[in-house]
Amino acid sequence: MLDPANVGVWEGNARRYDQLTKENTRDLIDSIISEGGQKVPVIVRRPTGSRSVDYEVIAGTRRHFAISWLRKHSYPDMRLLAEVHELDDEASFRLADIENRARKDVSDLERAQNYAAALIAHYNGSVTGMAERLRISKGWLSKMLKVAALPDWVIAAFASPADINLKPAYPLAQAVADEIREPFIQGEARRLAEEQQALKESGQSPIPAPEVIRRLLTAGAEQDDDSAWKVIVPSKHGHPALSVLSQNRQGVTVRLHAGSGASEAELAQALRTALGKLKEAGRPLAR
Repeated sequence: MLDPANVGVWEGNARRYDQLTKENTRDLIDSIISEGGQKVPVIVRRPTGSRSVDYEVIAGTRRHFAISWLRKHSYPDMRLLAEVHELDDEASFRLADIENRARKDVSDLERAQNYAAALIAHYNGSVTGMAERLRISKGWLSKMLKVAALPDWVIAAFASPADINLKPAYPLAQAVADEIREPFIQGEARRLAEEQQALKESGQSPIPAPEVIRRLLTAGAEQDDDSAWKVIVPSKHGHPALSVLSQNRQGVTVRLHAGSGASEAELAQALRTALGKLKEAGRPLAR
């Protein structure tokens, strides 16, 4: 039975302790009160390194928060029930992961970022080795790692990082990795972040995640009255500089866009980039 003030939380856990509140742990707090104390122990180990705590929590972060909150609010005698285990970092990660997989309040993004850190820290960058050790699908793990690589400016477009789920976020992560589409997605993400902030300040409901993903995936893929763009090359300002309208035996039809902010040298480079993209797609101009 421990004083939670002398127990830290292991930094390798996917759950964000700073995101825990009285509101999102209310069910647990009420349960502990009604049962006269904590019944399910947390798993702790002796800390490694120079941490100034007696133990660190490997599994049971919400329980640690709940007991800490209760001690500060009318229940000063509450103690943290804990089991002490001898665990290295890799074993600690696996134990925490098993518990977090059953928790719906650990978001896909939190879990993905946790996996990305663990891949380097515990598995020497081997996706196959990590998947085998965790007994999960290599394909599923690869998708999680792809989502974990989403840049901060994409995450900022959502009302909350918790809104980013694996299935819809994976094609978005693929699109962001496309050097042609990325500038357009970034521009739309910046607009979304500004809109989300304005809605928050005015007390209105945020833009829901499905709409955010739809807008990001369609950024730069609009069509005009002539035909669908086959290739789009942006300027450094994120606006379309050159687009390929068609390509056939007679040649390639391109459009140079007014208002892109691109210089003549940049437009020349945009043309070279577009021709390179056509070649990559198996549709080169020169045979």
